[in-house]
Amino acid sequence: MAFEGARRRLIDGGRRVLGLDAATADHNTLASLHHVEADVPELDPLELAQFRRIRLLGATGTVLIAISALGVAAQPVLQNPVSGVRVIGVFARWQTSSLALSMIGTVLVVMAWLLLGRFAVGGFGATAPLHRLTRSQLDRTLLLWILPLSVAPPLYSTDVYSYLAQSEIARRGMDPYVVGPASGLGVGNILTMNVPNIWRETPAPYGPLILWIGRGIAQITGDNIIFGVWAHRTLALGGVALIVWALPRLSRRCGVAPVSALWLGAANPLVLFHLVAGVHNDALMLGLMLTGIEFCLRGLDGRGKPFDKRAWALLTFGVVVITLSSTVKFTSIIALGFVGMALARRWGPGLRPLLAAAATLLGIAVVTTLFVSFASGLGFGWIYTLNTAGAVRSWMSLPTAIGIITGFGGVLLGLGDHTTALLFITRPIAGAVAGFVTLRMLLATWTGRLPAVGALGVSLAAIVLLFPVVQPWYLLWAIVPLAAWATTRAFRVPAVAFSAVVSVMLMPRGADYGVFQIIEAAVAVVLVSVLFIVWTRNRLPWRASPGVSAPSQEPAAYGVSS
Repeated sequence: MAFEGARRRLIDGGRRVLGLDAATADHNTLASLHHVEADVPELDPLELAQFRRIRLLGATGTVLIAISALGVAAQPVLQNPVSGVRVIGVFARWQTSSLALSMIGTVLVVMAWLLLGRFAVGGFGATAPLHRLTRSQLDRTLLLWILPLSVAPPLYSTDVYSYLAQSEIARRGMDPYVVGPASGLGVGNILTMNVPNIWRETPAPYGPLILWIGRGIAQITGDNIIFGVWAHRTLALGGVALIVWALPRLSRRCGVAPVSALWLGAANPLVLFHLVAGVHNDALMLGLMLTGIEFCLRGLDGRGKPFDKRAWALLTFGVVVITLSSTVKFTSIIALGFVGMALARRWGPGLRPLLAAAATLLGIAVVTTLFVSFASGLGFGWIYTLNTAGAVRSWMSLPTAIGIITGFGGVLLGLGDHTTALLFITRPIAGAVAGFVTLRMLLATWTGRLPAVGALGVSLAAIVLLFPVVQPWYLLWAIVPLAAWATTRAFRVPAVAFSAVVSVMLMPRGADYGVFQIIEAAVAVVLVSVLFIVWTRNRLPWRASPGVSAPSQEPAAYGVSS
């Protein structure tokens, strides 16, 4: 009774501090992002024909991107297999045409993805589709779209070359958390030459697991850049496969159609362009994090039953996998907090279950981290390099943008450039706000107002938006877990809009383009897009069917009980 009273006082105090004192606060705000999606029949013959055209449209777009990558991708400075080759090498000389071809392919993929949403989520939350494509149809579509990008040179980013250099440093027995590629390998080294100048003296900002794996890749591939890039892309594809495995299982727990979650979280153009084509290790981080959460929730299933050996095994394995994801990128460690709150709620009311859950998960996480750090031989230097990327001023970061705009305003007013000083103010404030939101979501999970997956997604959304540095693929940290829970227009419309706009805004990063080249390519994209829409106005579902209403939403849909 004493523990229960203390728990109630703590919860009540937390509600007052966090703005949750109203009994329906969460249900009027965050919980309103979710509703249970009803099961609906498969596509009818007309929709099936449209779906096949949409699938072909997306495949055409990825093939165009892969072909244009021969001229505009972030190809290696040396060991470029297409340099000087007849016919294939012409793309590198036709920069403007290759850029236009790449941008056209990008827009085609985005349009195909948006059209595919008609058969996955309908009207993005307000109305549901009367018919929905099957899981196998979506899986085959995703595989078809991924294949061309999986064999293309790196696009949209050169980070994979940093991975190769940092892995080689580790292979040579040096500490990648102390030395950068230039000092560790030498400026004239073939791997260093492909690393952007801004990162040549920078230690690795990643966890020991990804560098441990990278060291093994370096042992096999050596200085062969092409094989090294493909090996790291295989890791990224493995991460995407884990996302595809875990996301529909998590969505069923929340009453969300697996196809809807996969469409937004796995078939998203940001996944295709930045995790697959861009070869980012965020794919492995997200895949491991979601997989670990799924196993943890399996261990927590079965209310009223004793917490048996199987449950312990599932929970322990899930915590280990989540911790492994944090040794790729540390951000995912936050998932353990939400699993811990769900575990404390499962064990019963009071502070004692909360403390026991925290101690249990913390112990497993510490043991796992110690094992990876010592077994890899990389130690704990990664703890001191987590903020390495903070040197970049990212336009997508809210606190950074505010600091830069305010500093620029000071210059215009003749007050001097105080941008750096302002960033020292805006970034800590943003961090405090993100911490506040995370604390609120943890409390909402503990009290049962929000499921762990949904609360984690909201927390990651706050962290991403308020992060000092935000890269386009960071948006997936929030979009992917939220795709398994948030279903209404209030979430899906901004998520879809951000994904589509950011996908078409970024250049392939393979060359420095002149303004006239970008304008000419953009004009070509607009003309092709308008003509294509006009030509297919009656062949593709550009407009919503009139008179379509959402089917009734059954509480028990997808295995979720009321």
